[in-house]
Amino acid sequence: YGKFIDDLRVYVRGGTGGMGYPRLGGEGGRGGDVWFVAQERTTLKSIKARYPQKRFVAGTGANSSVKALKGEKGKDCEVHVPPGISIVCDDGTEIGELNAAGERFLAARGGLGGSLITNFLPCKGQRRVVHLDLKLIADVGLVGFPNAGKSSLLSKISHAKPEIANYPFTTVQPELGKIMYADYKQILVADLPGLIEGAHANRGMGHKFLKHVERTKQLLLVVDISGFQLSIKTRFRTAFETILLLTKEMELYKEELVAKPALLAINKMDLPCAKDNLNELMKQLQNPQDFFHLLQEEMIPENTLEFKDVIPISTYTGEGIEELKERIRKCIDEEAEQENEEYRKKKLLLLQTSG
Repeated sequence: YGKFIDDLRVYVRGGTGGMGYPRLGGEGGRGGDVWFVAQERTTLKSIKARYPQKRFVAGTGANSSVKALKGEKGKDCEVHVPPGISIVCDDGTEIGELNAAGERFLAARGGLGGSLITNFLPCKGQRRVVHLDLKLIADVGLVGFPNAGKSSLLSKISHAKPEIANYPFTTVQPELGKIMYADYKQILVADLPGLIEGAHANRGMGHKFLKHVERTKQLLLVVDISGFQLSIKTRFRTAFETILLLTKEMELYKEELVAKPALLAINKMDLPCAKDNLNELMKQLQNPQDFFHLLQEEMIPENTLEFKDVIPISTYTGEGIEELKERIRKCIDEEAEQENEEYRKKKLLLLQTSG
């Protein structure tokens, strides 16, 4: 994964409370809290560089005294993290997430100050080890096997400049690009490291890839019309088999991924025999069940992906690129409208029930 960090293990501890004052019934101040605060232009790499110990401890509460019977609260510790973070305990339990700049999460609560209830002795703050797990937030996630042309496509539709080469696994870390439209609308696209067969079982960079797919609003599958073969030791897969394998890998990792809205870009239409291959593929996609007998049973997904559109493209000649950008825009707008409609219905229902 190169120098890209998408998981950071940190220690957090709330501050200890202040001592109480038994003679006058004084109460010590509460310990400070540790907060994670989402902030733009922050990375896990920068947190690691700035805090190599990866320990975040809040301040101790002030003791109760004759001058101040109620001690002051300890200083809070705020840790700036990038948006798109899940906070996960060591046992794998997700305890929170921060999706937008400004959102806050209480990571460790400070201890109570000494008082009559605690026999005037202070309590220690909450302490735990948590993982900051970054899952990129993007409107569209490019999904495909290595060398399908995802990086070339990202460079064509956005201002991103990913590394492009003709060998597998050129992309070893997520790349983000923005599609800019004439009316200033922007759509964020993530080019993610190439999947391989067995990715759901964490082969290759399986889980690192698939967890980023979770945070994209819709999928754009990019498939080589001439098929795919990772190496001479692995089997050749046709475009149809590639689509089913990609679906299967996502389904085995998390079934909800297959329910996301999806578009299909058929790349490398400039190659010889591409038109014939496309006609064959379109027949197979119309009734995929009719062709399942040609495949091994373990390759067949429980649910096939429903594509909103199938767009033939060539990143080499530029064929179909503008049409693809328009289809992506249309699909995103439709989803947004649907969400707004559902929100309006919920609000209306709440008003009716409260009335």
